[in-house]
Amino acid sequence: MRYSLYTGELADLPTSRKFLVSCLNQYTYCMAEEDLQFREALLNSEVLLPDGIGIVVAEKFLNGKRIKKIAGADLHLHLLRQLNEAGGRCFYLGSAEGTLQKIKERLAVEFPAVEVGLYSPPHAAHFSEAESAAMVEAVNSFDPDILFIGMTAPKQEKWAHAHKERLNVKAICCIGAVFDFYAGTVERPSSFMISIGLEWFGRLVREPKRLWRRYLYYGPVFLWLLFKEKKSAKSRK
Repeated sequence: MRYSLYTGELADLPTSRKFLVSCLNQYTYCMAEEDLQFREALLNSEVLLPDGIGIVVAEKFLNGKRIKKIAGADLHLHLLRQLNEAGGRCFYLGSAEGTLQKIKERLAVEFPAVEVGLYSPPHAAHFSEAESAAMVEAVNSFDPDILFIGMTAPKQEKWAHAHKERLNVKAICCIGAVFDFYAGTVERPSSFMISIGLEWFGRLVREPKRLWRRYLYYGPVFLWLLFKEKKSAKSRK
């Protein structure tokens, strides 16, 4: 696999410099094969989480390495606990106003020592320079320790990569669907489904119209890409 995955513990994430976190799953892997700008954003993320059972299996198949899945939701809760202990600040960029308010309400109960900033960007495939400038200004004026971005892939990763140097934060975390999971607007599959590697199936059952292509189309595409990469690696030996 051409990507360097993060396989350490969340407690060991870098703290001495600004870092960008992205999540890799079978869907984003396939999309990055078609979108070179997205691939560049993933390759240049300081931390790339193996956020999917397909990526865990792929790493074993291609490189013989056993790794564990690290979900964006796991990262989110880990960082919130740290911020709550230190009395830190975080900012949520993305999603609708209603979703952001539900996140803020839940945080007030579960992590009362965390100060929270919110910004709902325009719902568009691409942002204008003025819109991006307003987003950067909203983040920097709040001066958070952690920035969580939830604008779906690949838009969130490409935007974060393009604006990383302008964002005055310690960590930029592209975590997509976690916004909806934490707000309760979308129910995450049970811990049992997650533990047996079937979180993807639970999500598909709950949102078939939105997610069928991600799993039923890109699933076989992902397998084909893996076999192609395996064959290419063998031919180079």
